[in-house]
Parts: sequence; structure tokens; C-alpha cells
Amino acid sequence: MGTVTIGVSIAVPEPHGSLLQQLRAGFGDAAAHGIPTHVTLLPPTEVDDTALPAIEAHLTEVAASGRPFPMKLSGTGTFRPLSPVVFVQVVEGAEACTWLQKQVRDASGPVARELQFPYHPHVTVAHGIEDEAMDRAYEELGDFVAEWPCTGFALYEQGADGVWRKLHEYAFGGAVVPPQASAPVEQGTTA
Repeated sequence: MGTVTIGVSIAVPEPHGSLLQQLRAGFGDAAAHGIPTHVTLLPPTEVDDTALPAIEAHLTEVAASGRPFPMKLSGTGTFRPLSPVVFVQVVEGAEACTWLQKQVRDASGPVARELQFPYHPHVTVAHGIEDEAMDRAYEELGDFVAEWPCTGFALYEQGADGVWRKLHEYAFGGAVVPPQASAPVEQGTTA
């Protein structure tokens, strides 16, 4: 028995994920190669390793109630001065991400937790590096755009080496939603 650090996120697909990861490393972010490019749904959370089966069952239920939705990243933003982060903005799919993260962290579930900051879906491209490098990341990715149909999310575990590894993928339970829809169908309703 012990504890593990987990996270739940939406992976940024290829070729965009690798490109953003390489750029993040190029800006001097030493953690870049250990963190797959993603939109966080559950930030790093320490749990008892015996809780993993219950967490996986919970995430299966959350995914079953979710519906695919269009995701689009465009432009940059920053949390500075509150937090030393530069990110690529989620400009389509943010409402669906917000709904999903609430379901993942639901008070009745096995990973209920409060957040340090209000939830804001984004893709980190620089964290805790020199201000000049943060400024460069902000400028160089200002015209970055990527879009894809989001069809699920994944559970990750952080290893002792600091690298995040995928444990399980969870596909949404419903049919693809038309592009103009940006939020999943509420639980208990039919699509």
C-alpha cells in the first residue's frame, strides 16, 4: 500500500501535441518532456493506490455521460503575475471541459477536491521559467491554431522519475455532436 499521484486530462493529438511539447522544451521548461501536452481536467492529485479501481470506475461513468465535442486552440494567454504560466487558449470546447472537470471532481466521487485557482481550460507551454523565455513563448505561439474532435480523456500517473504516463483512456459514450454544439449533453438526458 502506498500513494500515487494521478491526473486526468484531454490529450492534444498529433502532430500538435509533440510540436507544443518540443516548443515548451525549447523555451527552457525542463519538465516539458515528462508532461504529455494536454488540457487538465484533474490537476496532480495524491491518492491511495488502493483507490485506483474506484477512480477508474468513476471515470468510466463520467466518460459514459459525456459526448464528443469540437476542440480548438488558438492564441496565447498567461496567468502571470499570479502563477508563472504561459498557455495556448482553448477557444472552442471550454464549456465542455469545464463540465467534465466538475464531473471528475464531483463531491460524491473518489477524487473530490477543491482547486487552488478557478478552473480555466488551457494548454501550458511554459511554466516557471525565466521571464524572457515566458515572453518568447507568449509571442511565438500567438498565432498557433489547432482543432480536433475531442472523443474522450485519459487517466495519468506520475512516476518516481517525474514523468507522466497514461494508465487508461476513456471514450465518451455518445455519438458525435454537431460542430456547432460545444457542451456535452447533461447527465440524465438523451441525445
